[in-house]
Amino acid sequence: MNLKEFAARIGLSQTTVSRAMSGYPEVKPETRARVLEAAERLGYRPNISAQRLATGRAGAIGIVFQGGGRFGPHSSEFMGGLSTRLQKDGIDILVSTVETQDEEETAYRRLAASKRVDAVIVHTPACTDARIALLRALDLPFIVHGRSETQQPFAFLDIDNFGAIETATRHLAGLGHRRIALINGDIASTYARDRDAAYRATLAAHGLAVEPALAGHGEFTDETGFRLMRAFLTLPSPPTAVIAGSMMSALGAMRAIRIAGLAVGTDVSLIAHDDVFPYLSPDNLVPALTTTRSPIRAAGERIGDMVLRLLQGEAPETLQEVWPVDFIIRGSTGPAPA
Repeated sequence: MNLKEFAARIGLSQTTVSRAMSGYPEVKPETRARVLEAAERLGYRPNISAQRLATGRAGAIGIVFQGGGRFGPHSSEFMGGLSTRLQKDGIDILVSTVETQDEEETAYRRLAASKRVDAVIVHTPACTDARIALLRALDLPFIVHGRSETQQPFAFLDIDNFGAIETATRHLAGLGHRRIALINGDIASTYARDRDAAYRATLAAHGLAVEPALAGHGEFTDETGFRLMRAFLTLPSPPTAVIAGSMMSALGAMRAIRIAGLAVGTDVSLIAHDDVFPYLSPDNLVPALTTTRSPIRAAGERIGDMVLRLLQGEAPETLQEVWPVDFIIRGSTGPAPA
């Protein structure tokens, strides 16, 4: 059925139905819920081209990935959650991949000029991120997956990275470990800076020295985890415990520990941050892996919801969330070896 027939069927004007399905803020929530329920029940789907022409919206959200490493399993899970949420409202995702920062800036300028997207999602923000100032200058709405330092408020969703590593480090120190290593991400990113700060602060709180040789940085891959863990184990006084920033780097660390003839959970305790991949469960590893946990797919879904609220007129400062991180103790952590 077309818009006229659907509107007549549910006893509302065509304008009200169109505005309700397009998410206009002046439409009462109960009216929008009524329209969406009826559309689902009656199988009504709006004419997207006509809807976009009437609303002036593109009906799409943009995201730009710089470098192949940025579009790995973490990005795929996030995009899966984002797509799940946006498709409920008939919103498309426009993905661009670029190789350099200059190409990334050009991509944002092109998106703003072409009006092919209504908003963009900024991922893996730097401590001071030039993309935020650029998007403000372009007057292109945006939401950040993470946080960054800026004077003006912006919409964001982040996890408590400081709290996650603080909890993990405190747990290991409580088990008697005195040499604890950290496999972290790029320190230019806010999340990695927060994790590094938590690691250092918690060690200091337990009277433990911070040794630069016990903190490694790089992409969250099996290879990086293996390389850094192998380097830790060649130190004159190797660590008895390690915190890995992701399940991917934890796999590499476990491989390096075993190749060295050591046992995970006995000779070297291991904690990883788990973004909850459906194909990589910490419960199925041997031993089961102790983790800090926050599902990245759920974050993608939530950001999809938040960006739609932003487009409906909600102020950016009301769209700011920091999610707590769960801590699950399993068999990969134990008392420090004597």
